[in-house]
Amino acid sequence: MELTLALAIGVLTGSGVWLVLRPRTYQLVIGLSLLSYAVNLFIFSMGRLRVGAAPVLGTDGAGSPADFADPVPQALVLTAIVIGFATTALLLVVLLAARGLTGSDHVDGRESR
Repeated sequence: MELTLALAIGVLTGSGVWLVLRPRTYQLVIGLSLLSYAVNLFIFSMGRLRVGAAPVLGTDGAGSPADFADPVPQALVLTAIVIGFATTALLLVVLLAARGLTGSDHVDGRESR
């Protein structure tokens, strides 16, 4: 489970960095989204991966703090998802305005010849 999650974070990070370095603005937006997903997975994984464990209390009704899932990374990721969505929407609006003004979707605003 940990290996799969680490590979997913690595693939998302690598793909995001590669897309951020591309010359088109749409690829930049997708790359930033992939990077934010990778960071969210990383933060979520910091709250300990527990397979088959109850989220709060076990079946007997009593539990120790070591058996609980950590709610702080979950709250941070939920907040980051909302902020990332708003930032992506704002970036897309700016992208459409820049494309309308310059007529190009290159990052620097002009096509290479």
